[in-house]
Amino acid sequence: MKVIITGATGMVGEGVLLECLSHPDITQILLVSRKTYGLQHPKLQECLIPDFMQLEDHVTQLTGYDACFYCAGISSNGMNEVAYTFITYDVTLHFARRLAAIQPNMIFEYVSGSHTDSSEQGRIMWARVKGKTENALAKLSFKEIYYIRPGFMQPTPGQKNIKRYYRMIGHLYPLLRWLFPNQVSTMREVGLAMILAALKGYPRPILEVKDIKLLARG
Repeated sequence: MKVIITGATGMVGEGVLLECLSHPDITQILLVSRKTYGLQHPKLQECLIPDFMQLEDHVTQLTGYDACFYCAGISSNGMNEVAYTFITYDVTLHFARRLAAIQPNMIFEYVSGSHTDSSEQGRIMWARVKGKTENALAKLSFKEIYYIRPGFMQPTPGQKNIKRYYRMIGHLYPLLRWLFPNQVSTMREVGLAMILAALKGYPRPILEVKDIKLLARG
């Protein structure tokens, strides 16, 4: 399987990339990013796109892949709803629509988040916007679409792009996993679940933490 990964300069995208590099069924990876990840590997190619709203010159590079793991995103901390919606909804949908137009037989996997609000009516801004994004993606003509909803994640050893608060409370991971088993996973489990959903499928499009952990076990 040949895959596109966005967001590899962030924690989730980097974790998914590391699992794809080591998985024998992933034969080719295209990193689509605004800046280089800075890794040389036989499986790996990069496509640098400064503005994901301007994809016209990159259609050829984006063609010929079996799946897209869309891990690009941003924290809502300190953002108003308009700015967060543009990055989370508008940019994601523009990118996904372009992919669906050039290769509708592709599998598209969108990294959302635990407690995403599918009703789009809740009081939590980021959850509403993520829910709106999931609902819009569902209308596109991909072969399959999966919505990945991780909670707290333990980074994979060797990751460079780890959020500060993960570094600060990472030592609590064993306790958190014991106390909140359906809200906590490893980054490796998230990456494996995404790969196996693309390779083997899954009976539900929404993968909550319990689904991620179940699927990752193979």
